Amino acid sequence: MISKLKASSVKELIAFALEECRTKTLSLFVGMDAATFCCQPHADFSPVGWHLGHIAYIESLWVLEHSADLPCLFPQYRQLFAADGLPKTQRVQLPEIAEIIYYLDTVRAKVLEYLEVADILQQERLWRFLIQHESQHCEIITMVLELLDSQRSIVNGKWSIVNGQTFNSVGEMVEIPAGEFELGNDSIDALDNERPAHRVYLDTYWIDRYPVTCGEYQVFMEAGGYQNPEWWSVAGWEWLQTEQVIQPLYWNHLSSTTENHPVYGVSWYEAEAYARFVGKRLPTETEWEKAASWNVKANCRHTYPWGEDIPTPQNCNCDGLRRGLGDKTTPVNAYHAGQSAYGVYDTLGNVWEWTASWFDGYKGFQSYPYKGYAQVYFDQKHRVLKGGSWATRPWVLRSSFRNWYHPQVRQIFAGFRCVRD
Repeated sequence: MISKLKASSVKELIAFALEECRTKTLSLFVGMDAATFCCQPHADFSPVGWHLGHIAYIESLWVLEHSADLPCLFPQYRQLFAADGLPKTQRVQLPEIAEIIYYLDTVRAKVLEYLEVADILQQERLWRFLIQHESQHCEIITMVLELLDSQRSIVNGKWSIVNGQTFNSVGEMVEIPAGEFELGNDSIDALDNERPAHRVYLDTYWIDRYPVTCGEYQVFMEAGGYQNPEWWSVAGWEWLQTEQVIQPLYWNHLSSTTENHPVYGVSWYEAEAYARFVGKRLPTETEWEKAASWNVKANCRHTYPWGEDIPTPQNCNCDGLRRGLGDKTTPVNAYHAGQSAYGVYDTLGNVWEWTASWFDGYKGFQSYPYKGYAQVYFDQKHRVLKGGSWATRPWVLRSSFRNWYHPQVRQIFAGFRCVRD
Protein backbone atom coordinates (compact mmCIF):
# COMPACT_ATOMS: atom_id res chain seq x y z
CA MET A 1 0.00 0.00 0.00
CA ILE A 2 2.80 2.42 0.91
CA SER A 3 4.57 1.71 -2.39
CA LYS A 4 1.36 2.32 -4.34
CA LEU A 5 0.76 5.61 -2.54
CA LYS A 6 4.36 6.66 -3.13
CA ALA A 7 4.16 5.71 -6.81
CA SER A 8 0.95 7.71 -7.22
CA SER A 9 2.51 10.74 -5.54
CA VAL A 10 5.67 10.53 -7.66
CA LYS A 11 3.62 10.22 -10.85
CA GLU A 12 1.63 13.32 -9.95
CA LEU A 13 4.82 15.27 -9.32
CA ILE A 14 6.36 14.06 -12.58
CA ALA A 15 3.24 14.85 -14.60
CA PHE A 16 3.02 18.34 -13.11
CA ALA A 17 6.71 19.04 -13.80
CA LEU A 18 6.41 17.77 -17.38
CA GLU A 19 3.52 20.09 -18.09
CA GLU A 20 5.05 23.09 -16.32
CA CYS A 21 8.32 22.61 -18.17
CA ARG A 22 6.54 22.25 -21.51
CA THR A 23 4.54 25.43 -20.95
CA LYS A 24 7.78 27.32 -20.36
CA THR A 25 9.29 25.75 -23.50
CA LEU A 26 6.41 26.72 -25.77
CA SER A 27 6.29 30.25 -24.36
CA LEU A 28 9.63 30.86 -26.10
CA PHE A 29 8.02 30.27 -29.50
CA VAL A 30 4.93 32.44 -29.20
CA GLY A 31 4.72 34.71 -32.25
CA MET A 32 7.97 33.41 -33.72
CA ASP A 33 8.38 33.69 -37.49
CA ALA A 34 9.73 30.95 -39.75
CA ALA A 35 13.01 32.75 -40.41
CA THR A 36 13.85 32.91 -36.71
CA PHE A 37 12.71 29.31 -36.20
CA CYS A 38 15.19 28.00 -38.81
CA CYS A 39 18.03 30.50 -38.47
CA GLN A 40 21.50 29.34 -37.38
CA PRO A 41 23.27 32.41 -35.95
CA HIS A 42 26.47 30.54 -35.09
CA ALA A 43 28.12 27.42 -36.49
CA ASP A 44 28.38 25.79 -33.05
CA PHE A 45 24.66 26.02 -32.28
CA SER A 46 21.58 24.55 -33.95
CA PRO A 47 18.48 26.59 -34.89
CA VAL A 48 15.88 26.94 -32.14
CA GLY A 49 13.43 24.87 -34.18
CA TRP A 50 15.83 21.92 -34.16
CA HIS A 51 15.99 22.01 -30.36
CA LEU A 52 12.20 21.89 -30.17
CA GLY A 53 12.08 18.80 -32.38
CA HIS A 54 14.97 17.20 -30.48
CA ILE A 55 13.06 17.50 -27.21
CA ALA A 56 10.22 15.45 -28.71
CA TYR A 57 12.66 12.97 -30.26
CA ILE A 58 14.45 12.21 -26.97
CA GLU A 59 11.18 11.88 -25.06
CA SER A 60 9.84 9.47 -27.68
CA LEU A 61 13.08 7.48 -27.80
CA TRP A 62 13.53 6.93 -24.08
CA VAL A 63 9.93 6.68 -22.87
CA LEU A 64 7.94 5.26 -25.77
CA GLU A 65 10.58 3.11 -27.49
CA HIS A 66 12.97 2.10 -24.70
CA SER A 67 10.56 1.95 -21.74
CA ALA A 68 7.12 1.26 -23.26
CA ASP A 69 8.56 -0.88 -26.09
CA LEU A 70 6.47 0.93 -28.70
CA PRO A 71 7.48 1.51 -32.32
CA CYS A 72 8.82 4.92 -33.31
CA LEU A 73 5.85 7.23 -33.95
CA PHE A 74 7.67 9.50 -36.39
CA PRO A 75 10.52 7.56 -38.03
CA GLN A 76 10.90 10.34 -40.63
CA TYR A 77 12.38 12.57 -37.89
CA ARG A 78 14.93 10.11 -36.53
CA GLN A 79 17.89 11.40 -38.53
CA LEU A 80 16.90 15.05 -38.41
CA PHE A 81 16.45 15.35 -34.66
CA ALA A 82 18.94 12.83 -33.29
CA ALA A 83 21.99 14.52 -31.74
CA ASP A 84 24.28 12.52 -34.02
CA GLY A 85 21.97 12.49 -37.04
CA LEU A 86 23.06 15.50 -39.10
CA PRO A 87 25.78 18.17 -38.91
CA LYS A 88 24.51 21.42 -37.37
CA THR A 89 24.78 23.19 -40.73
CA GLN A 90 22.20 20.79 -42.18
CA ARG A 91 19.65 21.36 -39.44
CA VAL A 92 18.21 24.53 -40.96
CA GLN A 93 15.89 22.61 -43.31
CA LEU A 94 13.09 22.13 -40.81
CA PRO A 95 9.38 21.33 -40.98
CA GLU A 96 7.03 24.24 -40.26
CA ILE A 97 6.52 25.30 -36.65
CA ALA A 98 2.98 23.88 -36.54
CA GLU A 99 4.23 20.50 -37.74
CA ILE A 100 6.87 20.25 -35.02
CA ILE A 101 4.37 21.38 -32.39
CA TYR A 102 2.11 18.56 -33.58
CA TYR A 103 5.04 16.16 -33.24
CA LEU A 104 5.68 17.44 -29.72
CA ASP A 105 2.02 17.21 -28.67
CA THR A 106 1.49 13.74 -30.14
CA VAL A 107 4.53 12.31 -28.38
CA ARG A 108 3.59 13.97 -25.11
CA ALA A 109 0.05 12.55 -25.18
CA LYS A 110 1.47 9.03 -25.55
CA VAL A 111 4.05 9.70 -22.86
CA LEU A 112 1.43 10.80 -20.33
CA GLU A 113 -0.67 7.80 -21.26
CA TYR A 114 2.28 5.50 -20.54
CA LEU A 115 3.07 7.31 -17.28
CA GLU A 116 -0.22 6.04 -15.86
CA VAL A 117 0.96 2.42 -16.08
CA ALA A 118 4.75 2.90 -15.80
CA ASP A 119 6.76 1.39 -12.95
CA ILE A 120 7.67 4.85 -11.76
CA LEU A 121 9.65 3.69 -8.73
CA GLN A 122 12.02 1.91 -11.10
CA GLN A 123 11.97 4.62 -13.77
CA GLU A 124 11.89 7.82 -11.70
CA ARG A 125 15.49 8.72 -12.46
CA LEU A 126 14.81 8.55 -16.22
CA TRP A 127 11.73 10.76 -16.01
CA ARG A 128 13.60 13.35 -13.97
CA PHE A 129 16.43 13.23 -16.52
CA LEU A 130 13.96 14.00 -19.32
CA ILE A 131 12.59 17.04 -17.49
CA GLN A 132 16.13 18.31 -17.03
CA HIS A 133 17.02 17.51 -20.64
CA GLU A 134 14.16 19.70 -21.87
CA SER A 135 15.14 22.42 -19.39
CA GLN A 136 18.71 22.45 -20.71
CA HIS A 137 17.51 22.82 -24.29
CA CYS A 138 15.19 25.64 -23.18
CA GLU A 139 18.25 27.55 -22.05
CA ILE A 140 20.07 26.88 -25.32
CA ILE A 141 16.97 28.11 -27.20
CA THR A 142 16.99 31.29 -25.09
CA MET A 143 20.70 31.74 -25.75
CA VAL A 144 20.28 31.36 -29.52
CA LEU A 145 17.43 33.89 -29.47
CA GLU A 146 19.62 36.33 -27.52
CA LEU A 147 22.43 35.76 -29.98
CA LEU A 148 20.10 36.49 -32.87
CA ASP A 149 18.88 39.65 -31.14
CA SER A 150 22.47 40.71 -30.52
CA GLN A 151 23.36 40.30 -34.18
CA ARG A 152 20.28 42.21 -35.31
CA SER A 153 20.77 45.18 -32.99
CA ILE A 154 24.49 45.85 -33.05
CA VAL A 155 25.06 49.50 -32.19
CA ASN A 156 28.06 51.71 -32.80
CA GLY A 157 30.38 52.46 -29.92
CA LYS A 158 30.99 50.71 -26.63
CA TRP A 159 28.99 50.82 -23.44
CA SER A 160 30.55 52.69 -20.56
CA ILE A 161 29.59 53.59 -17.02
CA VAL A 162 27.92 56.98 -16.92
CA ASN A 163 27.70 58.67 -13.53
CA GLY A 164 27.33 55.24 -11.94
CA GLN A 165 27.01 54.74 -8.21
CA THR A 166 29.25 51.70 -8.45
CA PHE A 167 28.86 49.04 -5.78
CA ASN A 168 32.51 48.48 -4.88
CA SER A 169 33.04 44.75 -4.42
CA VAL A 170 36.71 44.88 -5.37
CA GLY A 171 38.76 43.05 -2.77
CA GLU A 172 35.77 41.48 -1.04
CA MET A 173 36.79 37.88 -0.58
CA VAL A 174 35.62 35.10 1.71
CA GLU A 175 37.99 32.73 3.50
CA ILE A 176 37.17 29.06 3.03
CA PRO A 177 39.08 27.21 5.78
CA ALA A 178 40.95 23.98 5.11
CA GLY A 179 39.02 20.77 5.55
CA GLU A 180 36.97 18.04 3.94
CA PHE A 181 33.60 18.46 2.32
CA GLU A 182 31.27 16.38 0.15
CA LEU A 183 31.54 16.97 -3.60
CA GLY A 184 28.84 15.77 -5.98
CA ASN A 185 25.31 14.51 -5.49
CA ASP A 186 23.63 11.10 -5.24
CA SER A 187 20.01 12.28 -5.21
CA ILE A 188 17.41 10.98 -7.66
CA ASP A 189 17.73 14.25 -9.60
CA ALA A 190 21.51 14.09 -9.95
CA LEU A 191 22.78 13.51 -13.47
CA ASP A 192 25.45 10.93 -14.16
CA ASN A 193 28.38 13.36 -14.10
CA GLU A 194 27.40 14.61 -10.61
CA ARG A 195 27.74 11.10 -9.18
CA PRO A 196 29.00 9.61 -6.96
CA ALA A 197 29.17 12.07 -4.07
CA HIS A 198 32.53 11.77 -2.34
CA ARG A 199 34.69 13.47 0.27
CA VAL A 200 37.43 15.87 -0.82
CA TYR A 201 40.02 17.75 1.22
CA LEU A 202 40.97 21.32 0.28
CA ASP A 203 43.57 23.65 1.77
CA THR A 204 42.48 27.13 2.86
CA TYR A 205 41.70 29.54 0.01
CA TRP A 206 39.89 32.82 -0.54
CA ILE A 207 37.08 33.28 -3.05
CA ASP A 208 35.37 36.42 -4.35
CA ARG A 209 32.17 37.08 -2.45
CA TYR A 210 30.54 38.17 -5.73
CA PRO A 211 30.96 37.37 -9.43
CA VAL A 212 33.11 39.87 -11.35
CA THR A 213 30.92 42.84 -12.28
CA CYS A 214 30.68 44.85 -15.48
CA GLY A 215 32.19 47.82 -13.68
CA GLU A 216 35.18 45.77 -12.57
CA TYR A 217 35.63 44.25 -15.99
CA GLN A 218 35.57 47.67 -17.62
CA VAL A 219 38.68 48.55 -15.62
CA PHE A 220 40.43 45.61 -17.31
CA MET A 221 39.24 46.79 -20.72
CA GLU A 222 40.28 50.41 -20.17
CA ALA A 223 43.71 49.28 -18.93
CA GLY A 224 44.34 47.64 -22.31
CA GLY A 225 43.48 44.16 -21.16
CA TYR A 226 42.62 43.01 -24.67
CA GLN A 227 45.83 44.45 -26.09
CA ASN A 228 48.41 43.27 -23.54
CA PRO A 229 49.69 39.68 -23.90
CA GLU A 230 51.01 39.80 -20.32
CA TRP A 231 47.62 38.74 -18.95
CA TRP A 232 46.91 35.98 -21.45
CA SER A 233 47.98 32.35 -21.65
CA VAL A 234 49.63 31.25 -24.88
CA ALA A 235 46.42 29.52 -26.01
CA GLY A 236 44.33 32.51 -24.93
CA TRP A 237 46.48 35.02 -26.81
CA GLU A 238 46.38 32.87 -29.95
CA TRP A 239 42.58 32.73 -29.65
CA LEU A 240 42.41 36.51 -29.17
CA GLN A 241 44.56 37.21 -32.23
CA THR A 242 42.29 34.99 -34.32
CA GLU A 243 38.97 36.32 -33.00
CA GLN A 244 40.01 39.98 -32.62
CA VAL A 245 37.48 40.65 -29.88
CA ILE A 246 37.72 43.78 -27.75
CA GLN A 247 34.85 43.33 -25.31
CA PRO A 248 32.40 40.69 -23.99
CA LEU A 249 29.93 39.41 -26.56
CA TYR A 250 26.80 40.96 -25.03
CA TRP A 251 28.52 44.19 -23.93
CA ASN A 252 26.41 46.39 -26.22
CA HIS A 253 23.25 45.04 -24.59
CA LEU A 254 24.28 46.60 -21.28
CA SER A 255 23.31 50.00 -19.94
CA SER A 256 24.74 52.55 -17.56
CA THR A 257 22.74 50.92 -14.75
CA THR A 258 24.39 47.52 -15.02
CA GLU A 259 27.84 48.28 -13.61
CA ASN A 260 26.99 46.20 -10.53
CA HIS A 261 25.66 43.30 -12.58
CA PRO A 262 27.89 40.32 -13.42
CA VAL A 263 29.78 40.51 -16.68
CA TYR A 264 28.81 37.74 -19.10
CA GLY A 265 29.36 36.64 -22.66
CA VAL A 266 33.05 36.01 -21.96
CA SER A 267 35.11 33.00 -22.96
CA TRP A 268 37.20 31.01 -20.51
CA TYR A 269 40.27 32.70 -21.97
CA GLU A 270 38.89 36.17 -21.17
CA ALA A 271 38.04 35.09 -17.62
CA GLU A 272 41.54 33.66 -17.16
CA ALA A 273 43.15 36.87 -18.44
CA TYR A 274 41.10 39.06 -16.09
CA ALA A 275 42.00 36.86 -13.12
CA ARG A 276 45.71 37.29 -13.89
CA PHE A 277 45.19 41.03 -14.31
CA VAL A 278 43.93 41.32 -10.72
CA GLY A 279 46.52 38.91 -9.31
CA LYS A 280 44.13 36.03 -8.76
CA ARG A 281 43.09 32.86 -10.61
CA LEU A 282 39.94 31.01 -11.57
CA PRO A 283 38.60 28.56 -8.97
CA THR A 284 38.62 24.85 -9.52
CA GLU A 285 35.13 23.42 -9.64
CA THR A 286 35.86 21.77 -6.29
CA GLU A 287 36.70 25.12 -4.71
CA TRP A 288 33.62 26.70 -6.26
CA GLU A 289 31.29 23.93 -5.06
CA LYS A 290 32.61 23.92 -1.51
CA ALA A 291 32.07 27.68 -1.21
CA ALA A 292 28.55 27.35 -2.62
CA SER A 293 27.24 24.21 -0.95
CA TRP A 294 29.10 23.24 2.20
CA ASN A 295 27.83 24.10 5.69
CA VAL A 296 30.78 23.55 7.99
CA LYS A 297 28.73 24.09 11.17
CA ALA A 298 26.19 21.42 10.21
CA ASN A 299 28.91 19.29 8.57
CA CYS A 300 26.72 18.69 5.54
CA ARG A 301 26.26 19.61 1.90
CA HIS A 302 23.23 21.66 0.86
CA THR A 303 21.50 21.18 -2.49
CA TYR A 304 21.31 24.97 -2.83
CA PRO A 305 23.55 27.59 -1.25
CA TRP A 306 20.75 28.65 1.09
CA GLY A 307 19.63 25.13 2.07
CA GLU A 308 17.05 22.71 0.70
CA ASP A 309 14.18 25.02 -0.30
CA ILE A 310 13.68 25.09 -4.06
CA PRO A 311 14.80 28.22 -5.96
CA THR A 312 12.42 31.19 -5.91
CA PRO A 313 12.61 34.83 -7.07
CA GLN A 314 13.54 35.66 -3.47
CA ASN A 315 16.88 33.84 -3.52
CA CYS A 316 18.19 33.95 -7.09
CA ASN A 317 17.66 35.22 -10.64
CA CYS A 318 16.66 32.22 -12.76
CA ASP A 319 13.93 30.66 -14.90
CA GLY A 320 13.96 33.42 -17.52
CA LEU A 321 11.77 35.61 -15.33
CA ARG A 322 13.47 38.76 -16.64
CA ARG A 323 13.40 37.74 -20.30
CA GLY A 324 11.98 40.61 -22.32
CA LEU A 325 13.32 43.21 -19.89
CA GLY A 326 16.19 45.51 -20.75
CA ASP A 327 18.47 43.98 -18.12
CA LYS A 328 18.33 40.20 -17.88
CA THR A 329 20.80 40.05 -15.00
CA THR A 330 20.50 41.54 -11.52
CA PRO A 331 23.05 43.20 -9.20
CA VAL A 332 25.47 40.67 -7.70
CA ASN A 333 24.45 41.64 -4.15
CA ALA A 334 20.69 41.57 -4.79
CA TYR A 335 19.88 38.25 -3.12
CA HIS A 336 20.83 38.27 0.54
CA ALA A 337 18.60 35.23 1.07
CA GLY A 338 20.54 33.34 -1.59
CA GLN A 339 24.00 33.46 -0.06
CA SER A 340 25.81 30.30 0.98
CA ALA A 341 26.70 29.29 4.52
CA TYR A 342 30.12 30.88 3.97
CA GLY A 343 28.50 34.16 2.87
CA VAL A 344 29.23 33.81 -0.86
CA TYR A 345 26.63 35.56 -3.05
CA ASP A 346 25.05 34.87 -6.41
CA THR A 347 26.40 31.36 -6.96
CA LEU A 348 23.13 30.09 -8.45
CA GLY A 349 21.39 31.93 -11.28
CA ASN A 350 22.31 35.24 -12.93
CA VAL A 351 25.33 33.91 -14.90
CA TRP A 352 27.19 30.64 -15.27
CA GLU A 353 30.71 30.75 -13.86
CA TRP A 354 33.81 29.38 -15.55
CA THR A 355 36.12 27.23 -13.45
CA ALA A 356 39.71 26.13 -13.99
CA SER A 357 38.72 22.45 -14.18
CA TRP A 358 38.54 20.20 -17.22
CA PHE A 359 35.28 18.27 -17.45
CA ASP A 360 35.77 14.64 -16.44
CA GLY A 361 33.98 11.89 -14.56
CA TYR A 362 34.35 11.34 -10.85
CA LYS A 363 35.91 8.08 -9.66
CA GLY A 364 33.21 5.42 -9.99
CA PHE A 365 31.37 7.30 -12.76
CA GLN A 366 28.67 5.35 -14.61
CA SER A 367 27.02 6.85 -17.68
CA TYR A 368 23.24 7.32 -17.64
CA PRO A 369 21.08 6.99 -19.60
CA TYR A 370 23.60 6.90 -22.48
CA LYS A 371 27.31 7.68 -22.99
CA GLY A 372 26.48 10.54 -25.34
CA TYR A 373 25.01 12.69 -22.58
CA ALA A 374 28.27 13.44 -20.73
CA GLN A 375 30.95 10.78 -21.12
CA VAL A 376 31.88 11.65 -24.71
CA TYR A 377 32.90 15.11 -23.44
CA PHE A 378 35.53 13.73 -21.04
CA ASP A 379 38.12 14.72 -23.64
CA GLN A 380 40.22 17.35 -21.84
CA LYS A 381 38.80 19.94 -24.23
CA HIS A 382 35.85 21.23 -22.18
CA ARG A 383 36.00 23.44 -19.09
CA VAL A 384 33.46 23.08 -16.28
CA LEU A 385 30.97 25.86 -15.56
CA LYS A 386 28.96 26.06 -12.37
CA GLY A 387 25.91 27.83 -11.02
CA GLY A 388 23.34 28.43 -13.74
CA SER A 389 22.13 31.67 -15.32
CA TRP A 390 19.10 33.95 -15.49
CA ALA A 391 17.70 31.58 -18.15
CA THR A 392 18.29 28.31 -16.25
CA ARG A 393 15.18 26.36 -15.28
CA PRO A 394 14.81 25.40 -11.58
CA TRP A 395 15.02 21.67 -12.36
CA VAL A 396 18.71 21.96 -13.27
CA LEU A 397 19.65 24.60 -10.72
CA ARG A 398 21.73 23.14 -7.88
CA SER A 399 25.25 23.56 -6.57
CA SER A 400 26.40 20.14 -7.77
CA PHE A 401 25.21 20.62 -11.37
CA ARG A 402 28.05 20.62 -13.92
CA ASN A 403 27.93 22.39 -17.27
CA TRP A 404 30.73 22.19 -19.82
CA TYR A 405 31.91 24.05 -22.92
CA HIS A 406 35.04 24.60 -24.98
CA PRO A 407 37.14 27.45 -23.52
CA GLN A 408 36.70 29.62 -26.62
CA VAL A 409 32.89 29.67 -26.40
CA ARG A 410 31.48 33.06 -25.41
CA GLN A 411 27.88 32.78 -26.65
CA ILE A 412 26.65 31.26 -23.39
CA PHE A 413 25.50 33.36 -20.43
CA ALA A 414 28.80 32.86 -18.62
CA GLY A 415 30.80 35.06 -16.26
CA PHE A 416 33.16 34.11 -13.44
CA ARG A 417 34.59 34.89 -10.03
CA CYS A 418 38.19 34.57 -8.83
CA VAL A 419 40.11 32.93 -5.99
CA ARG A 420 43.42 33.44 -4.23
CA ASP A 421 45.49 30.96 -2.25
